[in-house]
Amino acid sequence: MGKHKSKKYAAMKRMIGPKDQRLKEKDRAKGEEKTKADPSALKEKEVAKYPSCLFFQYNTQLGPPYNILVDTNFINFSIKAKLDVVQSMMDCLYAKCIPCITDCVMAELEKLGLKYRVALRIAKDPRFERLPCTHKGTYADDCLVQRVTQHKCYIVATVDRDLKRRIRKIPGVPIMYISNHRYNIERMPDDYGAPRF
Repeated sequence: MGKHKSKKYAAMKRMIGPKDQRLKEKDRAKGEEKTKADPSALKEKEVAKYPSCLFFQYNTQLGPPYNILVDTNFINFSIKAKLDVVQSMMDCLYAKCIPCITDCVMAELEKLGLKYRVALRIAKDPRFERLPCTHKGTYADDCLVQRVTQHKCYIVATVDRDLKRRIRKIPGVPIMYISNHRYNIERMPDDYGAPRF
């Protein structure tokens, strides 16, 4: 029986160092000369522009009737908690609410199949306003974040932690969520919305 040759693991290829004698003068790596920063020079800093609708952290575009962007899981959790979507929104905000649903959210509900057929039937309710999407793909979270960043006139209704985290980074956008079998709102001015318990 012959000798079994096994592969050597973690063996590195030997490479020529940047200052090797065999390299030509033009190929050699030259040590970069460090220059001291001029303390009197102007420092440029990128500052994100805040929209004009925000005044002292208060969004002036928000007011009754409220447009509420609804996420897929929000409808499903509302069904599990036995809450009527439109009526519960009105109970939470003490004003007329228009639930809005994007094409991406509808496509996501249709893709989920038979388990979500009740949620799909609720989403097709005539009280829901349908918002057309012009972008490619059907990832609802990206769609909602993009729409809210462009137009600050929406409240986002979601139970998804990742989406909440992304929306909290956008100033002036309240988040509606479900807790204790009722809707609650976060980051809304104190003048509006149901009291927190």
